Amino acid sequence: MSSHTNSTIVGTAGGTFLSIVPNLNSEDLIKTVVLAAVGAVVSFSISVMLKYLCKKHKK
Repeated sequence: MSSHTNSTIVGTAGGTFLSIVPNLNSEDLIKTVVLAAVGAVVSFSISVMLKYLCKKHKK
């Protein structure tokens, strides 16, 4: 990617972020953080379980 493309992506992401921030309530932010953490834990757990099952199945 060229630096022009990178700056466009960063500018777009930054603008989107800054337009969302004033509209968030603290309750929404807490809910979002909790749901993201739960999603990450579930995703990690499923990945580890599938890796274990694949290794066990190959033996």
